[in-house]
Amino acid sequence: MKLKLNVVQSLFFVITLLLSTLSQAAPALWSAEKNGVTSYLFGTVHVGDTSMNGLPDQVQEAIKQSKYTVVELDMSNLSPLDIQRKLANFVASTEVKSLQEALSPAVYKQLKNYFTKRGINIELFRGQPAWMVMLTIIQLEYQKAGYSEKFGIDKQVIAHAKQLNKSIKPLETFEQQLSMFREVAKMSDEMMGQTLSQMEDAKTFINDMITAWKTGDEARLNKYYHLSFDDTAYARLAEKTLLIDRNHAWVKSLSSAMGKESHFIAVGALHLPLEHGLITLLKEQGFTIKRI
Repeated sequence: MKLKLNVVQSLFFVITLLLSTLSQAAPALWSAEKNGVTSYLFGTVHVGDTSMNGLPDQVQEAIKQSKYTVVELDMSNLSPLDIQRKLANFVASTEVKSLQEALSPAVYKQLKNYFTKRGINIELFRGQPAWMVMLTIIQLEYQKAGYSEKFGIDKQVIAHAKQLNKSIKPLETFEQQLSMFREVAKMSDEMMGQTLSQMEDAKTFINDMITAWKTGDEARLNKYYHLSFDDTAYARLAEKTLLIDRNHAWVKSLSSAMGKESHFIAVGALHLPLEHGLITLLKEQGFTIKRI
């Protein structure tokens, strides 16, 4: 299984990509209409660089026209200390295996070598669950490639909505997202091994994914979805836990309200396409979906 940029949404960040059309060299914005009420769907990336500072005009206008702004998670009112406390409390409430217990000897050696090459002592991660260590690795690679959460699109959506005094509806809590990683980490050896196997070429992969999102390259984005979720057992678990189950839960919670009042929905971009994506699921609920 290839490196998954969309399946690591968490405290740190994750990139997600939207299936969009090649003919329009811009990220995709969709309208969802039912009962004469129009809402909007926008796929986000959770990190960015300075070239991504500022939302497209049509996105700003869609936020303005909507009563509510919906995001996966809103931590804008939490201080770094609040976040640290929540994370510490969550980890303390769960059984944490040491990395040597959670990983096979071969994968542990691979992880140790990864950190050693970067001048990092693996003992710094003593007491941390494997999924937290994986997220740290992903964060390091994004930083190395020149991307930061500061310019993430979802963060910009929240900031713009607040400027317009829009009501913000988070779909999940911080603890719910942490629980999702704990679930995926049931296959911690596969999770860590498959992540580490892609680190050498991570910068090229990340840059290509960001470019595909910026330009709306349908072929590349669709390809990356299938590369991210192949037929391995870990890939199936990750897709079900991080995408499919969440998509169905979100549509169940949103569809009724969307038929009454306008919502601007900004979620990680790989939540939108294909059989279990929000676009298909909302169509099944009677919404007319159009690319703007």
